[in-house]
Amino acid sequence: MTLPAQMVDRWHNRAEPGPGEGTVYWHMLMRNHPQVANLAAQAQQRLAPYAAGLHMTPREWLHMTTLIAGPAASFTDDQLRQMTSEAAKLLADIPPVTVTLGRILYHPEAIMLGVTPAAALLPIRDAACKATQLVTGNQEPGADAPPWIPHITICYSTSEQPARPLIDALGLHLPSRDIQISALSLVIQRGPERRWDWTIVSTIYLDDHARGPSLIRTEIL
Repeated sequence: MTLPAQMVDRWHNRAEPGPGEGTVYWHMLMRNHPQVANLAAQAQQRLAPYAAGLHMTPREWLHMTTLIAGPAASFTDDQLRQMTSEAAKLLADIPPVTVTLGRILYHPEAIMLGVTPAAALLPIRDAACKATQLVTGNQEPGADAPPWIPHITICYSTSEQPARPLIDALGLHLPSRDIQISALSLVIQRGPERRWDWTIVSTIYLDDHARGPSLIRTEIL
């Protein structure tokens, strides 16, 4: 892993949704994984002396971004339900996946928990991509994107600052933890990223035929 020499402001030149606008994402949410919250809290505590130049991910929205599906205005409620239904079919025989956390990844814009093995999560991402393509009729999302590296962002950089003090404070590893990924959620993010104005549209539970996908739109206040 190549470590950055300099951190940058993630949002300095980034186009973001305006008020009332949104983006549709597929996420693996971590809100039911206390191990993840604990690791993130350890990392954020070590980074607290540099908090003026960092934006910490709220505990309730720790997540793995699986796919950016597109602008919310491009999707009807019926399409969102169809996407969930298609993804549920594709994931019907996929059991929960055990992955390991602990390695710290550094990017000029963010500090993250690495998630391994990445290959174990590819069937979940593939289902999100295929379901989105089937409903929208567009080119399969992610087809031309760089290789997907699953991760959980601990914090984002909000200023130009040297990376070395952050790396020295946090290091390259936290205690290793195994978690079981058992759900995929369709989420709408409204407005600027750092406002965390999210709505969970639906959640698919892996290999849980009795419960099935939850299709009820849930407003998160």
